[in-house]
Amino acid sequence: MSLETETLQATPPTSTFETPDQKQEFNWRQCWYPVTFVQDLPANRPYSFSLYDEPFVLFKDQNGQFICLTDRCPHRAARLSDGQIIDGKIECLYHGWQFGNNGQCLHIPQLPTNAKIPVNACVSSFKVLERQGIIWMWAGEAETAIDELIPYLPDWENPECFNLDYVRDLPYDQSYFIENVIDPAHIPISHDGIMGSRKDAQPLELEVIDSNIQGIKGRWRRTQTANLPWMSLDFIAPNLILYKKVGNEQQGKFGGTALYSIPLGKNRCRILLRNYGNFFTQKIKLMPPWLDHILIRNKILEGDLQLVVEQKAQIERLGKNLKEVYLPLKTSDSLVVEYRKWLDKFGSSLPFYQGYSTSKNVGSSECDQKLITLDRFSQHTLICHSCNQAYQVTNRVKQSCIGVAIALAAVAILADDSRIRIAAISLSILAVVMSTMAHTLKTHFQRSYTRH
Repeated sequence: MSLETETLQATPPTSTFETPDQKQEFNWRQCWYPVTFVQDLPANRPYSFSLYDEPFVLFKDQNGQFICLTDRCPHRAARLSDGQIIDGKIECLYHGWQFGNNGQCLHIPQLPTNAKIPVNACVSSFKVLERQGIIWMWAGEAETAIDELIPYLPDWENPECFNLDYVRDLPYDQSYFIENVIDPAHIPISHDGIMGSRKDAQPLELEVIDSNIQGIKGRWRRTQTANLPWMSLDFIAPNLILYKKVGNEQQGKFGGTALYSIPLGKNRCRILLRNYGNFFTQKIKLMPPWLDHILIRNKILEGDLQLVVEQKAQIERLGKNLKEVYLPLKTSDSLVVEYRKWLDKFGSSLPFYQGYSTSKNVGSSECDQKLITLDRFSQHTLICHSCNQAYQVTNRVKQSCIGVAIALAAVAILADDSRIRIAAISLSILAVVMSTMAHTLKTHFQRSYTRH
């Protein structure tokens, strides 16, 4: 029996999602996509993002409602996100055209006073909702939106629940991220010393409980210790991987890890990672988000990033389907293979995808070759409110300390009183030390973690 055959003959389904007829085609337009955490949305300026390389802009109107429009002015195709928000309207930076909450054009400065605004001077608008601290957009027509399809975490609503959120842009498409995080076998090796230990690498018991148009329901546990509790590992199509330990509720504990993602484009995706529950220590709760990010979250994500980039490059160089390239093991890869086969079944409508035995529009473009693989500053710091604020403060502290050190050095040179001179020199040295410390902290917002 081949390794692949063993993988396909995992434990038969024991339960199912609530799902429509499985013959129904998956339509990526009829889905909700997570854009950003609410706390990472900049105030009073446009927020740009993309979905399968289609550009969008997000902003708030006068009533504080989230508005999402196609990020393209109908006048001369400039990006609306380069403009500004004026009285709840978005203004194009090129000629000042202004657009309201349903995409209608409300003002054209160059139009004569009595002239009517052209009917086709409008922008497509999309439904946006905030749920559990995340901004979601519906990719299809607003009237077709089904609010109940937004993934819901019941535990998150518990007053005892605490969460740690983290956002990151990755230089590969969404399917490679999902493959990476639906694979618990890599954690002890790839994240050795950070999230796991190499000595814990072992055969896993993995089960595909159900697989249908709504996603994959699975579970896993280690095998070297008898009777360990199961960890549920679900793929909720098309944007969420959810880890939860089964049986935690009996101990009064709840929570898990939710890994949301949005396919920004070919070879680009954004992830929204949320650890949540009532098991966090007071020390962790008091830690500012930016400190958690530079000490833990960035290192975890960067431990895999280069590996996945190179993995993808190898697959594209070979030009073969994954069934020909991969050598899957039942004790490590069952869920990975099941996810790629899910794309074979339901991915035909996607603009691009890499399934297990089929694919569509895969491969790198010229601009993809120029992507910087490890760039913590642009991939995280610039789009994370906490880290961006801490970076700005750190930079100002560094510059201020340099200025103070220079000024105190000048005082020491000009002072006649030896006591003033000694005090000025001492304070100048202290300012230099503080500037050095600020510079060191600043580098943590810019430079990525490497194990070598």
